[in-house]
Amino acid sequence: MTNPLVVLRSIYKSYWRDSIEIPVLRDINLSIAEGEFLALMGPSGSGKTTLLNLLAGIDRPSSGSLEVEGVDLSQLSEAQLTTWRARTIGFVFQFYNLMPTLTAFENVELPLLLTRLSKVERRKQVELALSVVGLADRMKHFPAQLSGGQEQRVAIARALVVDPHLILADEPTGDLDKKSAEDVMDLLCQLNTEYRKTIIMVTHDPRAAERSKRQTHLDKGELEGR
Repeated sequence: MTNPLVVLRSIYKSYWRDSIEIPVLRDINLSIAEGEFLALMGPSGSGKTTLLNLLAGIDRPSSGSLEVEGVDLSQLSEAQLTTWRARTIGFVFQFYNLMPTLTAFENVELPLLLTRLSKVERRKQVELALSVVGLADRMKHFPAQLSGGQEQRVAIARALVVDPHLILADEPTGDLDKKSAEDVMDLLCQLNTEYRKTIIMVTHDPRAAERSKRQTHLDKGELEGR
């Protein structure tokens, strides 16, 4: 595979409950090319979200190596991981995670408040991100004034606003009706094909997975199909 953006080698992840070790991921080896759209499927409890958290640097593997753009995440301190994550990763969650007291504009602007951009520069990037997701006319609306599909598009705009190298989507259509889910998948496909964003999407929905370029499955912490 040429130009791998993400490389996982012999990843193991366990949690401890008192003196009992609970294995979650076993010997995960996976390469993801730049510009790829990968759907990660599997039953509940198979380790999908844990793997996504490892890719985001939110959690650390028990053993093995995980590189994103040649950066070995295990070598970064917590402060370095926070900075790296803010510049590299865009998150899309099942339940949007929007702040109800903030407008669409203000929700999308949140990640930029951690940067050194001026207010004018932040406004320009927020307006561009909302335009890309088709919500330029909803900037001043609060989440309660938006449909579920529109809320998810605001969440995608928030993920895009930092121009991330990698978008991690955890069940992005899981809380949407069929039409809204199709619209969100259309948007993710557009981000992948037109904007060359690399996307890793966890999903239970086979219709959503079919829109990706590659599918892989986790079952009991083991990867099937690489």
